[in-house]
Amino acid sequence: MKKAFLFLSAFALSVTLFAQQKKAEDVAKFKEMSWDFGKIKQSTPVTHNFVFENTSDAPIVIESAVPSCGCTTPVKPEAPIAKGASDKIVAGFNAAAAGPFNKTITIKVAGIDLPLQLKITGEVLTADAYAKYEAEKDKQPKPAKSGL
Repeated sequence: MKKAFLFLSAFALSVTLFAQQKKAEDVAKFKEMSWDFGKIKQSTPVTHNFVFENTSDAPIVIESAVPSCGCTTPVKPEAPIAKGASDKIVAGFNAAAAGPFNKTITIKVAGIDLPLQLKITGEVLTADAYAKYEAEKDKQPKPAKSGL
């Protein structure tokens, strides 16, 4: 009985502490949390802007933007972002190896306990495979424009 009481007490305490932790999503609302680059040419850099708004009552500082690998290069704002203002994290990607990719960028906001993760995905094609892909795309019929 004592063990069950101790277990339940420890569980309740940990749930209470976890519930009080602030999350980065609570102060930085991103337009999207993931981006699919689709098919990209090998060794050709691509970028995407992850736009966010400061929804807190005070300025926030993006403390760090840490990629899951060296082929991903995030650029974070260096200045504080004012209450209600928008800014962006620029996610750069340049792969040497062909194949599908799924990478993350961990964003830490100063004074916030839990970071958030942005995700980028896509498929890297060799130069020859990319040329074939582009040629096939060009053969696809274009949708008709509506006169309305």
